[in-house]
Amino acid sequence: MNGPDPRDKHPMKGFPQVCFIRNTVSNPNIVVGEYTYYDDPDGPENFERNVLYHYPFIGDKLIIGRFCAIARGVRFIMNGANHKISGISTYPFQIFGGGWERVMPELSELPYKGDTVVENDVWIGYESLIMPGVRIGNGAIVSSGSVVTRDVPAYTIVGGNPAKPIRARFPDDVVARLEALAWWDWPIDRITRHLDVIVSADVAALEAAADD
Repeated sequence: MNGPDPRDKHPMKGFPQVCFIRNTVSNPNIVVGEYTYYDDPDGPENFERNVLYHYPFIGDKLIIGRFCAIARGVRFIMNGANHKISGISTYPFQIFGGGWERVMPELSELPYKGDTVVENDVWIGYESLIMPGVRIGNGAIVSSGSVVTRDVPAYTIVGGNPAKPIRARFPDDVVARLEALAWWDWPIDRITRHLDVIVSADVAALEAAADD
């Protein structure tokens, strides 16, 4: 056996509050890797409700890698939330019409932070908030209730509002080795054979498994 079927919406039999997100989203600007799950007893199939202000005319993407764990209530604020801030007022008069649409800003006048990217094997804790354009590196952990306003380095634990580094999970040289190994991209049969190593802290054993 090679683990759960990645095409299954609810991979945990008898536990429908967990879903593989990839099988539930329809927005082409939300891209999610296999085995990444969302845990929410209040309808995990509707993960897209947690991706806020994601307007097609903006064109930004939410990209989430493989084997990520996303807890209940995690929200992603996208670039459509931004107001023009170069003028005296930030109020969006134009959206109400009635003549106010004459001050419709150009897209280039709105703050734009780019795509939001969550790499692989990332754990995002309960009710965290991810702001536009943030990149969360491989193997990172976001503590519950955090507000992530800037990039999170790989294999770093962050927390707070705004989220700040709490500690690195491994020394820099080990992080470089782990990123080079990229176990999440291995064929699933190799991952299955070497699960005991993947969940251990033995990097040398993982490197040996990569040559299997």
